Amino acid sequence: MLYILHFLLAIVVIFSLALLFSNDRKKIRPRIILQLMVIEAALSYFLLHSSGGTILVSGISDFFETILRFAAQGTDFVFGGMANQGLAFVFLGVLCPIVFVSALIGILQHWRILPLFIRVIGTALSKVNGMGKLESFNAVSTLIFGQSENFIAYKGILGDLSPRRMYTMAATAMSTVSLSIVGAYMSMIDARYVVAALILNMFSAFIVLSIINPLSHAEDQQPIALEKLHEDQTFFEMLGEYILAGFKVAMIITAMLIGFIALISAVNAICSSLFGYSFQRLLGYVFYPFAWLIGIPASDALHAGSIMATKLVSSEFVAMIDLKKIAADFTPRGLGILSVFLVSFSNFASIGIVAGTIKGLNEKQGNVVSRFGWKLVYGSTLVSLLSAAFAGLFL
Repeated sequence: MLYILHFLLAIVVIFSLALLFSNDRKKIRPRIILQLMVIEAALSYFLLHSSGGTILVSGISDFFETILRFAAQGTDFVFGGMANQGLAFVFLGVLCPIVFVSALIGILQHWRILPLFIRVIGTALSKVNGMGKLESFNAVSTLIFGQSENFIAYKGILGDLSPRRMYTMAATAMSTVSLSIVGAYMSMIDARYVVAALILNMFSAFIVLSIINPLSHAEDQQPIALEKLHEDQTFFEMLGEYILAGFKVAMIITAMLIGFIALISAVNAICSSLFGYSFQRLLGYVFYPFAWLIGIPASDALHAGSIMATKLVSSEFVAMIDLKKIAADFTPRGLGILSVFLVSFSNFASIGIVAGTIKGLNEKQGNVVSRFGWKLVYGSTLVSLLSAAFAGLFL
């Protein structure tokens, strides 16, 4: 009962924060929101508490572990078994597998399996989320292609979308993660929390966006022109492109990790000299009430708040690396809730990634998304808080 009351308090606060920046409160449809909450609660129970959900999550986890083993063979061949010696763990064990996973996604895309999957699931979601087919397609395709590559699928209609619909598209991209890096997450945090977050974030995004950016039924009727990626390429042209794209993503993340971790270390040193506390510890105090709000025990909340803040100002990768170092100090409940919170692209760096990608396809719409920068981070962070709160109900 205490967990339920705590969850209800979290819902009230998160919804109130969303209402503060709602574009049109009159268009909010409470029935749709309640419907989505019931579905998300059921999914939370199934994935985190039921025996059937445990079996499903274990199966998915085993699948990705197998993929990581295959990826490791390519890594070991190139780097001479350095990973087996415990060297360069982040690059060799976490980032290099992205190349192999990216290649698999390219193959499924080339065989037209993914576009079919996106259409079927997107159509089904549109029946329950009240957002229309375009937003539903986008939620699924973002999960598969990633927050940047995803928009290529919609390049034919980007110029026709209203600013409010562009906000929804961009916010959804920042609220989820790509399947191409799920394996990397699973090497740092428990696989079942990664799987749960993938699904919960999708429904949390629908709920938060239904409050912050509600659309009328007429606005939902945007014609769909889901173009197929690389449809003029041969199999090996596609394979080479996806392999290189995966390596590019891995190198970009590597550069960001080097830069952000170095910067945070410098800022920590300065803050420690001036205030006697590191920058992350100071941010931990800011995020402490939010950590407690989503159900993290008070004994874990300060450390959790610091890691939550790290995710916001740098990236989920940096936050997961920090969590991995101190995971043993957390209670199982606190570790689980925090892990669900971390699995999303809601951070400041993602603004540049999403806006830059869209600008490359349509300069006008890229500028529109850039103007939404702060609001995008705000909304996607509320999505992470909501997903973590639902996880806390059953952990």
